[in-house]
Amino acid sequence: MRTVTELAGTGGPRGIFDELSKREVRRAALTAVAVPGYQVPFGSREMPVARGWGSGGLQVTLALVGPGDRLKVIDQGEDGGVNAANLRRLVVGHVGCEEETDTRRATLIQSRHRIPETPLRADQTLVLQVPVPEPLRAVEHDVREQRRMHAQEDYARMWVGLYEDLVRNGVVTKSAGYPCMVNGRYLISPTPIPRFDVPKLDQAEHLTLFGAGREKRIYAVPPHTRVEPLVFEDVPFEVEHTPGAACRHCGATASYLVEVPSMDGAVAWVCSDTDFCTRNREVR
Repeated sequence: MRTVTELAGTGGPRGIFDELSKREVRRAALTAVAVPGYQVPFGSREMPVARGWGSGGLQVTLALVGPGDRLKVIDQGEDGGVNAANLRRLVVGHVGCEEETDTRRATLIQSRHRIPETPLRADQTLVLQVPVPEPLRAVEHDVREQRRMHAQEDYARMWVGLYEDLVRNGVVTKSAGYPCMVNGRYLISPTPIPRFDVPKLDQAEHLTLFGAGREKRIYAVPPHTRVEPLVFEDVPFEVEHTPGAACRHCGATASYLVEVPSMDGAVAWVCSDTDFCTRNREVR
C-alpha cells in the first residue's frame, strides 16, 4: 500500500515554501473566493519573517506568484520601506519573478495597511497582510462564541459597540480596520487599512485576498462584490480628510495624506502612496 506522502508526491524543491504548502493555500483561497468574507482556516507554515509581520500575506503571495509575474510590495503605501523591500527581495529570490514599483504594470501586489491609489484592474490581484482577522474580538473574546455569531449572522454587539463609541465621542472613532459587511453576509476586518481605502473594496474590478499567518486564516473579497462599512442611517460614513492639506511634493489633495516632520517645524503632508506621488510629479 502506498503512503500518503507517495500519493501526494514529493512537492518539488522545498526552499522557503514547498509545493504541497502552496497547494493548501490555493485550496483555502479558492474556498475564500467562493464564500466572500468567510475566514477559511489553513495550516500556516513557519516563514523567514515573524508571525504578525506579514507571514500570512507572504504565504498567499508565494502560493500565487509565478516566474512570469511582476511583483509589487508596499508597506503603508511605500515601495522603499524596510519591510516591503525585504519581502520583495525574499519572494523574487525564491520565485524568480520581476520586481515592480509601478502599480499599473504589476500583476500581483502585496500590501501592508494600504490599497494603492491607482484603481486596480481585473488582471491584478491584491494580497493584504492581516495581523488580526477577527472583527468581533473587540466585543467578544471567546472564539467559540465568535464562530456562533458569524454562523448566525449575529452582529448586534458590534452595532452596540459602534453606538457606544458614537455616544461617548460624538463620532465613531474607529479608523483602521473599520468593520465591513461583505456581500450582505459576513462581517470582516479589512486589515488596518484606513477608512479612506474601504470604499476601494466595494465593487472593485480586482480580487483581494487577506492572509493572516499568526491566526491561520484566509478570506477574500472577489471582484464585483458589495463591501459596506457598518454605518447608522443618520450617521454617514466619513473618510479621513484634513481641510486645506495638500502633498508638498505633488500637490495632490484627493489622495491619502500622512503628516511628516519638516525642518522648520511646520506641518507638512505627503502622499502615502509613493508611486502615485511620483507619477503625479512627472505630469506636472
